[in-house]
Amino acid sequence: MSRITPGELVERNGGRYASALGIDLASSDSAERFKWFLAAVLYGTRISGVLATRTWHEFAARGVLSPDRIAATGWSGLVFILDAGGYVRYDYKTATKLLEASASLLNDYGGSLDALHDAATGPRDLESRIKTLAKGIGDVTAGIFLRELRGYWNKAEPMLSPLAFRAATALGYLRRGTLDPVRALPRLRQQWAADEQPPGSFADFESALVREGLRLRRRHTL
Repeated sequence: MSRITPGELVERNGGRYASALGIDLASSDSAERFKWFLAAVLYGTRISGVLATRTWHEFAARGVLSPDRIAATGWSGLVFILDAGGYVRYDYKTATKLLEASASLLNDYGGSLDALHDAATGPRDLESRIKTLAKGIGDVTAGIFLRELRGYWNKAEPMLSPLAFRAATALGYLRRGTLDPVRALPRLRQQWAADEQPPGSFADFESALVREGLRLRRRHTL
């Protein structure tokens, strides 16, 4: 048994990253999903979470939080915002990626990620559609984005993050060497339910595990 319940882990580490940014993924407004998509693109690059969060707030401060606003801001304007947040290592590539993804959303789905979800035939097709929005959107970014929509979008069923898997094993939620990430996900759901937590908030537990996995990774690289 672990020394901390799933609910206690969420209280200690925090739940969904989107909630920490003030994004309401439960809202009926599809604009909230795009705000999180922008954040997922920023978090999905090999850059610190602190810098990604700071950069998202730079976008928010300027009201550049929709496909239309990104398109209107243009490549140079996006690079300026990214640099202001300290996102200098990947500023050019990320500006290009955001412009391409916004154009794809506007052209193919009327600018709505909810429309993209509705068009998908299932979880794997949903992931594929997210990744084909722009060059450079891969498994990591799609996983980050869809993880926090688990429980809100019925087709959002990404694989368990390696960081979450590592943390769940280290904390004793999973037995070492007995489960793979595919089989681990239902096991963690069972433990969340056994802790009498709402099924729709399982993504908070998953995000708390990701935070723990990041902490473990930092500790082992020092």
